[in-house]
Amino acid sequence: MNIRGKTTLKAVLTAYDDHLHRTCGLCAGTRRGYRECVRRFLEATLPGPRIALGDLDAKTVLAYIEKRARHLKPRSVKLYATSLRSFFRFLRTRGMATEALEHAVPSIPEWRLSTLPRGLSEEDLKRFLASLDTSTPRRERDRAMILCLARLGLRAGEVADLELADIDWRAGTLRIRRRKSRREAILPLPPDVGRAITDYLRGSRAKTRTTSRRVFVRLRQGVGEPIGSLLVTQAVAYALRDAGMDAPSHGAHLLRHTLATRMVNRGTPLKEIADVLGHTSLATTAIYAKVDVTSLSEVPLPWPETAS
Repeated sequence: MNIRGKTTLKAVLTAYDDHLHRTCGLCAGTRRGYRECVRRFLEATLPGPRIALGDLDAKTVLAYIEKRARHLKPRSVKLYATSLRSFFRFLRTRGMATEALEHAVPSIPEWRLSTLPRGLSEEDLKRFLASLDTSTPRRERDRAMILCLARLGLRAGEVADLELADIDWRAGTLRIRRRKSRREAILPLPPDVGRAITDYLRGSRAKTRTTSRRVFVRLRQGVGEPIGSLLVTQAVAYALRDAGMDAPSHGAHLLRHTLATRMVNRGTPLKEIADVLGHTSLATTAIYAKVDVTSLSEVPLPWPETAS
Protein backbone atom coordinates (compact mmCIF):
# COMPACT_ATOMS: atom_id res chain seq x y z
CA MET A 1 0.00 0.00 0.00
CA ASN A 2 1.43 3.38 -1.01
CA ILE A 3 1.26 5.95 1.80
CA ARG A 4 3.70 8.47 0.37
CA GLY A 5 2.57 12.02 -0.20
CA LYS A 6 -0.86 12.92 1.13
CA THR A 7 -2.96 9.97 2.17
CA THR A 8 -5.78 9.03 4.52
CA LEU A 9 -5.48 8.09 8.16
CA LYS A 10 -7.15 4.75 7.42
CA ALA A 11 -4.56 3.90 4.78
CA VAL A 12 -1.70 4.69 7.14
CA LEU A 13 -3.10 2.62 9.99
CA THR A 14 -3.84 -0.31 7.68
CA ALA A 15 -0.27 -0.32 6.35
CA TYR A 16 1.14 0.00 9.87
CA ASP A 17 -1.01 -2.84 11.19
CA ASP A 18 0.11 -5.06 8.32
CA HIS A 19 3.72 -4.26 9.22
CA LEU A 20 3.14 -5.15 12.88
CA HIS A 21 1.49 -8.43 11.88
CA ARG A 22 3.74 -9.63 9.07
CA THR A 23 7.11 -8.17 10.04
CA CYS A 24 6.93 -7.90 13.83
CA GLY A 25 4.63 -10.86 14.47
CA LEU A 26 2.62 -9.07 17.15
CA CYS A 27 -0.66 -10.50 18.41
CA ALA A 28 -3.98 -8.81 17.65
CA GLY A 29 -4.36 -7.24 21.10
CA THR A 30 -0.92 -5.61 21.05
CA ARG A 31 -1.42 -4.37 17.50
CA ARG A 32 -4.75 -2.87 18.49
CA GLY A 33 -3.13 -0.96 21.36
CA TYR A 34 -0.29 0.38 19.20
CA ARG A 35 -2.68 1.32 16.40
CA GLU A 36 -4.96 3.26 18.76
CA CYS A 37 -2.05 5.28 20.17
CA VAL A 38 -0.81 6.13 16.68
CA ARG A 39 -4.31 7.05 15.54
CA ARG A 40 -4.73 9.53 18.38
CA PHE A 41 -1.29 10.99 17.73
CA LEU A 42 -1.96 11.52 14.02
CA GLU A 43 -5.41 12.99 14.65
CA ALA A 44 -3.89 15.49 17.06
CA THR A 45 -0.84 16.46 15.01
CA LEU A 46 -2.03 16.06 11.39
CA PRO A 47 -5.76 16.89 11.37
CA GLY A 48 -7.73 16.73 8.16
CA PRO A 49 -9.13 14.16 5.72
CA ARG A 50 -5.74 13.73 4.04
CA ILE A 51 -2.42 13.85 5.89
CA ALA A 52 1.21 14.30 4.91
CA LEU A 53 3.45 12.17 7.12
CA GLY A 54 6.48 14.10 5.89
CA ASP A 55 5.26 17.10 7.89
CA LEU A 56 6.05 15.40 11.19
CA ASP A 57 9.09 16.72 13.06
CA ALA A 58 10.87 16.02 16.35
CA LYS A 59 9.48 19.13 18.05
CA THR A 60 5.90 18.06 17.37
CA VAL A 61 6.55 14.56 18.70
CA LEU A 62 8.13 15.78 21.93
CA ALA A 63 5.36 18.33 22.54
CA TYR A 64 2.70 15.64 22.07
CA ILE A 65 4.32 13.22 24.56
CA GLU A 66 4.80 16.00 27.11
CA LYS A 67 1.12 16.91 26.80
CA ARG A 68 0.00 13.31 27.30
CA ALA A 69 2.30 12.99 30.32
CA ARG A 70 0.42 15.78 32.10
CA HIS A 71 -2.86 13.85 32.02
CA LEU A 72 -2.00 10.14 32.02
CA LYS A 73 -0.35 7.66 34.34
CA PRO A 74 3.31 6.75 33.54
CA ARG A 75 2.30 3.30 32.27
CA SER A 76 -0.12 4.80 29.74
CA VAL A 77 2.43 7.39 28.60
CA LYS A 78 4.98 4.61 28.20
CA LEU A 79 2.57 2.78 25.87
CA TYR A 80 2.30 5.92 23.72
CA ALA A 81 6.08 6.25 23.62
CA THR A 82 6.60 2.60 22.65
CA SER A 83 3.89 2.78 20.00
CA LEU A 84 5.27 5.93 18.42
CA ARG A 85 8.84 4.60 18.31
CA SER A 86 7.49 1.52 16.55
CA PHE A 87 5.51 3.68 14.13
CA PHE A 88 8.50 5.90 13.31
CA ARG A 89 10.66 2.83 12.66
CA PHE A 90 7.97 1.64 10.29
CA LEU A 91 8.03 5.00 8.49
CA ARG A 92 11.82 4.82 8.28
CA THR A 93 11.60 1.44 6.52
CA ARG A 94 9.39 3.16 3.97
CA GLY A 95 11.90 5.98 3.52
CA MET A 96 9.46 8.49 5.02
CA ALA A 97 11.27 9.39 8.26
CA THR A 98 14.71 9.56 9.81
CA GLU A 99 16.00 8.30 13.12
CA ALA A 100 15.42 11.82 14.47
CA LEU A 101 11.74 11.07 15.01
CA GLU A 102 12.50 7.91 17.00
CA HIS A 103 15.05 9.75 19.15
CA ALA A 104 12.57 12.56 19.79
CA VAL A 105 10.39 10.18 21.82
CA PRO A 106 11.59 10.50 25.44
CA SER A 107 12.14 7.55 27.75
CA ILE A 108 9.34 7.22 30.26
CA PRO A 109 10.42 6.00 33.72
CA GLU A 110 7.90 3.43 34.92
CA TRP A 111 9.47 0.86 37.18
CA ARG A 112 7.79 -2.43 36.53
CA LEU A 113 8.30 -3.87 40.03
CA SER A 114 7.75 -0.64 41.94
CA THR A 115 4.20 -1.53 43.01
CA LEU A 116 2.30 -4.71 43.72
CA PRO A 117 -0.54 -5.77 41.41
CA ARG A 118 -3.77 -5.29 43.32
CA GLY A 119 -6.49 -7.91 43.37
CA LEU A 120 -9.55 -8.80 45.40
CA SER A 121 -9.28 -10.41 48.81
CA GLU A 122 -10.60 -13.94 49.29
CA GLU A 123 -13.71 -12.58 50.97
CA ASP A 124 -14.35 -9.94 48.29
CA LEU A 125 -13.84 -12.47 45.50
CA LYS A 126 -16.41 -14.83 47.03
CA ARG A 127 -18.85 -11.95 47.46
CA PHE A 128 -18.28 -10.76 43.89
CA LEU A 129 -18.77 -14.17 42.30
CA ALA A 130 -21.82 -14.83 44.47
CA SER A 131 -23.37 -11.58 43.22
CA LEU A 132 -23.32 -12.74 39.59
CA ASP A 133 -26.71 -13.80 38.30
CA THR A 134 -28.27 -15.09 35.08
CA SER A 135 -31.45 -13.03 35.09
CA THR A 136 -30.87 -11.70 31.56
CA PRO A 137 -29.11 -13.12 28.48
CA ARG A 138 -26.25 -10.62 28.89
CA ARG A 139 -25.77 -11.47 32.56
CA GLU A 140 -25.75 -15.19 31.73
CA ARG A 141 -23.01 -14.67 29.15
CA ASP A 142 -21.05 -12.25 31.33
CA ARG A 143 -21.07 -14.65 34.27
CA ALA A 144 -19.49 -17.37 32.13
CA MET A 145 -16.84 -14.94 30.87
CA ILE A 146 -16.07 -13.64 34.37
CA LEU A 147 -15.62 -17.17 35.72
CA CYS A 148 -13.12 -17.84 32.91
CA LEU A 149 -11.17 -14.79 34.07
CA ALA A 150 -11.40 -15.57 37.78
CA ARG A 151 -10.76 -19.32 37.74
CA LEU A 152 -8.26 -19.55 34.87
CA GLY A 153 -6.57 -16.14 34.94
CA LEU A 154 -7.24 -15.55 31.25
CA ARG A 155 -6.71 -12.21 29.56
CA ALA A 156 -9.73 -10.43 28.10
CA GLY A 157 -8.57 -11.15 24.54
CA GLU A 158 -8.11 -14.84 25.33
CA VAL A 159 -11.70 -15.09 26.53
CA ALA A 160 -13.00 -13.22 23.48
CA ASP A 161 -11.03 -15.52 21.13
CA LEU A 162 -12.32 -18.81 22.57
CA GLU A 163 -13.93 -21.07 19.99
CA LEU A 164 -16.28 -24.00 20.44
CA ALA A 165 -13.60 -26.43 19.27
CA ASP A 166 -11.30 -25.23 22.06
CA ILE A 167 -13.46 -26.94 24.70
CA ASP A 168 -12.82 -30.66 25.18
CA TRP A 169 -15.80 -31.71 27.27
CA ARG A 170 -14.65 -35.34 27.61
CA ALA A 171 -11.18 -34.44 28.82
CA GLY A 172 -12.39 -31.43 30.78
CA THR A 173 -9.86 -29.06 29.24
CA LEU A 174 -9.78 -25.66 27.57
CA ARG A 175 -7.35 -24.83 24.79
CA ILE A 176 -5.95 -21.28 24.61
CA ARG A 177 -4.71 -20.85 21.06
CA ARG A 178 -3.69 -17.20 21.01
CA ARG A 179 -1.65 -16.40 24.09
CA LYS A 180 0.44 -13.24 24.28
CA SER A 181 3.51 -15.50 24.25
CA ARG A 182 2.20 -17.02 20.98
CA ARG A 183 2.29 -20.46 22.63
CA GLU A 184 -0.74 -22.71 22.79
CA ALA A 185 -1.87 -23.81 26.25
CA ILE A 186 -4.19 -26.52 27.53
CA LEU A 187 -5.80 -25.68 30.87
CA PRO A 188 -8.11 -27.78 33.07
CA LEU A 189 -11.74 -26.67 32.88
CA PRO A 190 -13.08 -26.15 36.43
CA PRO A 191 -16.56 -27.62 36.97
CA ASP A 192 -18.22 -24.28 37.79
CA VAL A 193 -16.74 -22.69 34.67
CA GLY A 194 -17.90 -25.62 32.54
CA ARG A 195 -21.43 -25.42 33.95
CA ALA A 196 -21.61 -21.66 33.37
CA ILE A 197 -20.47 -22.02 29.75
CA THR A 198 -22.91 -24.89 29.16
CA ASP A 199 -25.83 -22.89 30.56
CA TYR A 200 -24.91 -19.95 28.33
CA LEU A 201 -24.45 -22.12 25.20
CA ARG A 202 -27.81 -23.85 25.68
CA GLY A 203 -29.56 -20.66 26.74
CA SER A 204 -28.91 -17.14 25.49
CA ARG A 205 -26.37 -18.09 22.81
CA ALA A 206 -28.61 -20.76 21.27
CA LYS A 207 -31.39 -18.21 20.88
CA THR A 208 -29.20 -16.03 18.62
CA ARG A 209 -28.96 -18.88 16.06
CA THR A 210 -25.47 -17.64 15.26
CA THR A 211 -23.18 -19.51 12.86
CA SER A 212 -20.06 -18.11 14.53
CA ARG A 213 -17.63 -20.65 15.97
CA ARG A 214 -16.68 -18.25 18.77
CA VAL A 215 -17.98 -19.21 22.20
CA PHE A 216 -18.99 -15.70 23.24
CA VAL A 217 -21.06 -13.58 20.87
CA ARG A 218 -22.97 -10.31 20.95
CA LEU A 219 -26.50 -10.43 22.31
CA ARG A 220 -27.66 -6.87 21.57
CA GLN A 221 -26.21 -4.85 18.71
CA GLY A 222 -24.85 -7.13 15.99
CA VAL A 223 -26.54 -10.16 17.57
CA GLY A 224 -24.56 -13.35 16.99
CA GLU A 225 -21.33 -11.63 15.97
CA PRO A 226 -18.07 -12.38 17.86
CA ILE A 227 -17.25 -10.10 20.77
CA GLY A 228 -14.00 -8.20 21.33
CA SER A 229 -11.80 -7.88 24.42
CA LEU A 230 -13.35 -4.51 25.30
CA LEU A 231 -16.72 -6.15 25.91
CA VAL A 232 -15.08 -8.66 28.28
CA THR A 233 -13.50 -5.82 30.25
CA GLN A 234 -16.81 -3.96 30.36
CA ALA A 235 -18.54 -7.09 31.69
CA VAL A 236 -16.25 -7.04 34.73
CA ALA A 237 -16.76 -3.30 35.26
CA TYR A 238 -20.55 -3.62 35.08
CA ALA A 239 -20.60 -6.61 37.43
CA LEU A 240 -18.42 -4.80 40.01
CA ARG A 241 -20.72 -1.79 39.81
CA ASP A 242 -23.82 -3.93 40.26
CA ALA A 243 -22.20 -5.65 43.26
CA GLY A 244 -21.43 -2.25 44.79
CA MET A 245 -17.76 -3.16 45.22
CA ASP A 246 -14.90 -0.72 45.65
CA ALA A 247 -12.21 -2.64 43.77
CA PRO A 248 -8.55 -1.59 43.14
CA SER A 249 -9.34 -1.55 39.41
CA HIS A 250 -12.37 -2.34 37.26
CA GLY A 251 -11.00 -4.29 34.31
CA ALA A 252 -10.51 -7.91 33.37
CA HIS A 253 -6.93 -7.91 34.69
CA LEU A 254 -8.25 -7.42 38.22
CA LEU A 255 -9.34 -11.07 38.29
CA ARG A 256 -6.09 -12.24 36.72
CA HIS A 257 -4.14 -10.46 39.45
CA THR A 258 -6.47 -11.90 42.06
CA LEU A 259 -5.87 -15.49 40.91
CA ALA A 260 -2.09 -15.04 40.76
CA THR A 261 -1.97 -13.54 44.24
CA ARG A 262 -4.11 -16.35 45.66
CA MET A 263 -1.82 -18.96 44.10
CA VAL A 264 1.25 -17.30 45.61
CA ASN A 265 -0.39 -17.14 49.04
CA ARG A 266 -1.13 -20.87 48.80
CA GLY A 267 2.52 -21.63 48.09
CA THR A 268 2.12 -22.56 44.43
CA PRO A 269 5.54 -22.68 42.67
CA LEU A 270 6.22 -19.71 40.40
CA LYS A 271 6.76 -22.00 37.41
CA GLU A 272 3.25 -23.39 37.82
CA ILE A 273 1.78 -19.91 38.14
CA ALA A 274 3.69 -18.80 35.04
CA ASP A 275 2.29 -21.75 33.07
CA VAL A 276 -1.27 -20.88 34.08
CA LEU A 277 -0.90 -17.19 33.28
CA GLY A 278 1.05 -17.77 30.07
CA HIS A 279 4.18 -15.87 31.16
CA THR A 280 7.34 -16.58 29.18
CA SER A 281 9.57 -15.19 31.92
CA LEU A 282 9.50 -16.01 35.62
CA ALA A 283 10.54 -12.41 36.24
CA THR A 284 7.05 -11.36 35.19
CA THR A 285 5.44 -13.86 37.55
CA ALA A 286 7.76 -12.80 40.38
CA ILE A 287 5.85 -9.51 40.61
CA TYR A 288 3.22 -11.37 42.59
CA ALA A 289 5.76 -12.86 45.00
CA LYS A 290 7.02 -9.51 46.25
CA VAL A 291 6.60 -8.73 49.92
CA ASP A 292 3.86 -6.18 50.54
CA VAL A 293 5.61 -4.07 53.16
CA THR A 294 2.40 -2.22 54.07
CA SER A 295 0.54 -5.44 54.82
CA LEU A 296 3.54 -6.93 56.60
CA SER A 297 3.74 -3.96 58.96
CA GLU A 298 0.21 -4.72 60.12
CA VAL A 299 1.15 -8.21 61.32
CA PRO A 300 1.70 -8.15 65.11
CA LEU A 301 5.05 -9.55 66.15
CA PRO A 302 5.83 -10.85 69.64
CA TRP A 303 7.96 -8.55 71.75
CA PRO A 304 11.47 -10.01 71.83
CA GLU A 305 12.39 -11.44 75.20
CA THR A 306 15.77 -10.76 76.71
CA ALA A 307 17.65 -12.94 79.12
CA SER A 308 17.80 -11.50 82.62
